[in-house]
Amino acid sequence: GGDAMMLADAQLDYVLRELRAIPHVDIIRVASRMPVTCPMRVTDALVDVLVRWAPVYVMTHFNHPKECTESAWRACARMIDRGVVVKNQTVLLRGINDRTEIIAELNRLLVAMRVTPYYLHQCDLAEGIEHFRTPLQTGLDIIDGLRGHMSGLGVPQFCVDVPGGLGKVTLQPEWVMSRQGRITTFRTYTGRTAEYFDP
Repeated sequence: GGDAMMLADAQLDYVLRELRAIPHVDIIRVASRMPVTCPMRVTDALVDVLVRWAPVYVMTHFNHPKECTESAWRACARMIDRGVVVKNQTVLLRGINDRTEIIAELNRLLVAMRVTPYYLHQCDLAEGIEHFRTPLQTGLDIIDGLRGHMSGLGVPQFCVDVPGGLGKVTLQPEWVMSRQGRITTFRTYTGRTAEYFDP
């Protein structure tokens, strides 16, 4: 929880060192909205810390194309140029980014920034943010509208954090129309159907 880049460099260095010392820890992810909201926080000294304990994956949170500012581009480039992998987790927000064309524009910009669109998150069930939540179908429709109309590099997974701490599940639009014996009928992104024969 929280934003890891709000820690001072020395504090983050300590946390990463201690995590890296645990034998069974393979993957360290640093979640932060700082590259979006305070890109000047991404200094060479901060990147030195991230590189020191590589591999460290930075999971940032761009939610709208207007957040892809020149300063944000420079912050991401500063990390990526040094070998830090940067991925993005967008939160689906009613009235903000809940249209396919907005997410498409955001993800095209992210791919240009070399930031991988990783998750499109369904807004959590949390107190005080109900007005931002959308129906699950909204996220499914956005993924359906992206697939085939842009590079797969720009199509994230649609993710729901299951209540009760049960983890995340990913949802996909239904592209399988029917299954009969060895024949599966698919719907393509253009709306046409095609049959696939299993061996």
